[in-house]
Amino acid sequence: MIFVTVGSQKFQFNRLLIKLDELVEHGIITQKIFAQIGNSDYIPQQYSFKCFLDKEEFVDIMKECDIVITHGGTGTIINAIKQGKKVIAIPRLVQYGEHVDNHQIQLIEQFTKRNFIYGLQDCDELETALNGIKNTEFNTYTSNTYKYIESIEKFLKKEFLWS
Repeated sequence: MIFVTVGSQKFQFNRLLIKLDELVEHGIITQKIFAQIGNSDYIPQQYSFKCFLDKEEFVDIMKECDIVITHGGTGTIINAIKQGKKVIAIPRLVQYGEHVDNHQIQLIEQFTKRNFIYGLQDCDELETALNGIKNTEFNTYTSNTYKYIESIEKFLKKEFLWS
């Protein structure tokens, strides 16, 4: 199954949803798709969707899917790759009224450069990405949060010892 999630920001991501409808309609995507469409005003015709999912629904669908197609949201990308999902990410762009700036381009570039995801610049690349991702091996994501915690603990211990 393909899980499409566009986040919960106040912006639409109609461009992606329309492209998915076209790919399903033309038989290019034959897998089941479920989409969390957020504040998009385009209503998918070829696949199931819900505007917003509660945490439990999101977790259940994420477990079930093989591929996640998403915007350039850091939380969604990290959540999916931590679970070993193959991720295709497409940036929301300001010129389409999808965000306030184009920071998602850089985010996606960095995740792609580190070989964690299949990053795209535009929805028109989606067919190629869906074909390419099948045989793509990605790096395993390892959180480095513990390094920050260790650093803070060392600092605090040092401060308390010198106080």
